Amino acid sequence: MTELAFIGLGIMGSPMAVNLQQAGYHVSGYNRRRDTYGPLVAAGGRRAGSIADAVGGAGIVAVMVPDSPDVEEVLAGDGGVFDTAAPGTLVIDFSSIRPDVTTRLAEMAAERGFRLLDAPVSGGEAGAKNAALSIMVGGDAADFEAARPVFDAVGTTIVHVGASGAGQTVKAANQLIVGAHLQALAEALVFLEAYGVDPAAALEVLGGGLAGSKVLEQKKGNMLERSFPPGFRIDLHHKDMGIVTAAAREAGVALPVGAIVAQLMASARACGDGSLDHSALLRGVERLAGR
Repeated sequence: MTELAFIGLGIMGSPMAVNLQQAGYHVSGYNRRRDTYGPLVAAGGRRAGSIADAVGGAGIVAVMVPDSPDVEEVLAGDGGVFDTAAPGTLVIDFSSIRPDVTTRLAEMAAERGFRLLDAPVSGGEAGAKNAALSIMVGGDAADFEAARPVFDAVGTTIVHVGASGAGQTVKAANQLIVGAHLQALAEALVFLEAYGVDPAAALEVLGGGLAGSKVLEQKKGNMLERSFPPGFRIDLHHKDMGIVTAAAREAGVALPVGAIVAQLMASARACGDGSLDHSALLRGVERLAGR
């Protein structure tokens, strides 16, 4: 199972595919919309011309695409993985999508002789480049063990969290927490600056106490410098907050902070910030403060 197809070579998928190639897999990469093959080819991987070309001979297929419809198209669409890969292939979906879509695709996969794991990740572009992602995996326990070497090549915190769809549910919770932390950090920064406090010094000491978090550690630089290159775009976090709020409604639970964060993400997109890193929530706080 050293032959591996990787579909989706974007901000996250490209460095993940490179890490898998460097870990000893023979990676055939395919990206549907843009030519992003450079890093994988430079690492010794192969550029595939189609999904069928990528999955031919592969014992493992990894997918990292933006949203539920994209995963459905890649796996179950005409000429997709279910049409072109060999039965028995282990399919690992690293994308962040709706749990109900994952469950439906897992049932379809089983009917057609495939094994599907939902394995969304957290850690952003930095985690992808450094092979330091957190990976929350849903699906069969035996399939999880079979996929463990793949996970070890791209992540450091790897946990089997339950049956199909459980990984996506945990990822939704992750995005709720990250979004709330980003908003709180942005508000704290504007508050500090309003009182003339040195923001860099303040965030340094806050990071050493109970207010410290990975969000503060990784995103304070963006906010202090007002520089928001997309490590994880607001467009994608907006999509994820939609998953959170929809799933919460289905479960009959109230997530008041989550609902507010979802609206703030939507506002950021409406104001033209969708292509920026999600730390650009700071811009929304500044707009509200008239700064």
